[in-house]
Amino acid sequence: MEPKNLWGGRFKEKTDPEFAQFNNSFRFDQRLFRADVIASIAYGHALENAGVLSNAEAQAIQDGLNLILKNGTEDPKYFADSNAEDVHSFVEGKLVDLAGDAGRKLHTGRSRNDQVATDFRLWIRDAIDSLTETVASTQLALLTFAESNQSVVIPGYTHLQRAQPVMLAHWSLAYFEMLARDRDRLRDARNRVNVLPLGSGALSGNSFQIDRETIARELGFDEVSLNSLDAVSDRDFCIEFVSACSLLMVHLSRVAEDIILYASTEFGFFELSDAVATGSSLMPQKKNPDSMELVRGKSGRVFGDLLSLLTVMKGLPLAYNKDMQEDKEAVFDAYDTTSACLKITTTVLSGITVDEKRIHHAATTGYMNATEIADYLVRKGMPFREAHEVVGRVVMRALELNVELDRIELQELRSISALFGEDVYAGLSLQSTVSAKNVIGGTSPEQVKIALARARERL
Repeated sequence: MEPKNLWGGRFKEKTDPEFAQFNNSFRFDQRLFRADVIASIAYGHALENAGVLSNAEAQAIQDGLNLILKNGTEDPKYFADSNAEDVHSFVEGKLVDLAGDAGRKLHTGRSRNDQVATDFRLWIRDAIDSLTETVASTQLALLTFAESNQSVVIPGYTHLQRAQPVMLAHWSLAYFEMLARDRDRLRDARNRVNVLPLGSGALSGNSFQIDRETIARELGFDEVSLNSLDAVSDRDFCIEFVSACSLLMVHLSRVAEDIILYASTEFGFFELSDAVATGSSLMPQKKNPDSMELVRGKSGRVFGDLLSLLTVMKGLPLAYNKDMQEDKEAVFDAYDTTSACLKITTTVLSGITVDEKRIHHAATTGYMNATEIADYLVRKGMPFREAHEVVGRVVMRALELNVELDRIELQELRSISALFGEDVYAGLSLQSTVSAKNVIGGTSPEQVKIALARARERL
């Protein structure tokens, strides 16, 4: 038998059925089931140590909760057809069925306010650990892709215009670094998630002398909350988690955008695996990068989850308000969406075919070695601003002649500046252009090789 409500003693009339459904959260907060049971076991130990429960009562509660956890983990139908208001009343109802009056004592001194805050922190802590591992898998895919294409040079872009050539591995490692910061953000957020609110009661604390620090150790929390009002009424740990997910989705969306562009007919650098592309219902020739378009689109969904949480919390008075029930669906959705997008991105990266011939042609056209000529003139003693202007005139002449810069004859160059000599051509090849960027963080093959080894160590 499940309890009617955990709060119904002072009410005479029945709850309106539509409101009961509107108020019900069990359809989504049952994801907190495991956390609720584990936290309840720890709280039972604390009540026993405080003398509220006898040894026999505490044992009955622990045995009952362990059986509930086993049944809920192994039997998918265990939650079916329940009319429980939320996961907390579901667990309590099952416990009372098994342990009788001992089960009714477990909630002594505890409120659903500190209970749900504890459950949610436990759940988000596990979610962060899982997501951190998933991010690492995507980083590994980026690293493997980079290692497999160490000799490939692609055009680098600013304003979506060809700018300077870069190693394809350098491009891949740029996203590796973004995801590395995302992992750091998740780990940093975990520190603030891992604070125990249990023992805060509804808002003012616990009247029974439970040892909160012992509960914290049992549940793996680093510390206990220091203010009961704050502990039950704030959700900044949720907002911070979804914020980290949002930044992660920004980076995945940018990866997706690059891959979509590079797989287009106009670019032709990449071809996606058939396993992660779709066709057109009308045009038989199409191969659409739907996997990456969905990742790009779902970023907005996670941003919406973040905005939802911020809006819910922005004007709430202390302490708990039922508005805060809206926290869970946003957090669950952000986690599910971010995790799925990471996995799909990993799959896409693992199946990309690189068209080296097409890329080489793109990387050797478009005057992307113009800056190297300016640097050449600087080494000859010309101030950079003057060199920049001189090379601008060289580019204009190349456009008039319809040739690349390394094909302009020396006499043409010398008509623009007497500083040009035969040695100017040595630095204009594709290999020379990228090799010149031989500083830490640069795109030279030597630096990229070092960066690849460093990335492998970090993973």
